[in-house]
Amino acid sequence: MMDELTARISARMAAPLPGLQAQLKMAGPLRTKAAESFSLDSSKARIGAVLIALYPDEMGTIRTVLMKRPDYDGTHSGQISFPGGKVEDVDVDIVATALREAEEEVNIKPSEVRVIGQLTELYISPSNFLVHPILGILDKPPVFIPNQREVQSIHLPELEYLLRDDIISEKDIVLSSGYKLRTPYFEVDGHVVWGATAMIIAELKDLLQGIDLKV
Repeated sequence: MMDELTARISARMAAPLPGLQAQLKMAGPLRTKAAESFSLDSSKARIGAVLIALYPDEMGTIRTVLMKRPDYDGTHSGQISFPGGKVEDVDVDIVATALREAEEEVNIKPSEVRVIGQLTELYISPSNFLVHPILGILDKPPVFIPNQREVQSIHLPELEYLLRDDIISEKDIVLSSGYKLRTPYFEVDGHVVWGATAMIIAELKDLLQGIDLKV
């Protein structure tokens, strides 16, 4: 069912990725200024990965998987993200990290995912993570089970919804440090999706431009 879509996306990923310029469309002014004036040092960053999982629902509509992290005393408290986390010793590579974390957090089984490539890595300076977005295709909906400790809620937006321009807006975000930041965001299920996740979605959006997403 998903073979033709997988082939279309795989062919697009064989070309140069949209990269940083696409990511910066959803970056705040500080990140954009940093990209224009100096390089962010990620040489000592912790390494992590997230899974961008695309799957058809019962009606054949392509959806992806986001999750809301619980509130806690930390940098990414309460934020919407793709399933993912840091590299562990058990992981043979960065793909294994993304698949393991997706299973641990929302119960996506690694055996059900066809990994078709990676988007551009992204450095998150507040938490000192260099994140690798892994793109994977599933032939059917997973049986989602949220990890009670790591996931407050699961969100399954239609892929075509994420590609719309009218879900993008801008607002002030108050960081955990108390600093107020003006930043663009996507509105998904009434939630504000900003920061690294929004930057990853921005590259995905550019990547999929012109591709027939029907299955």
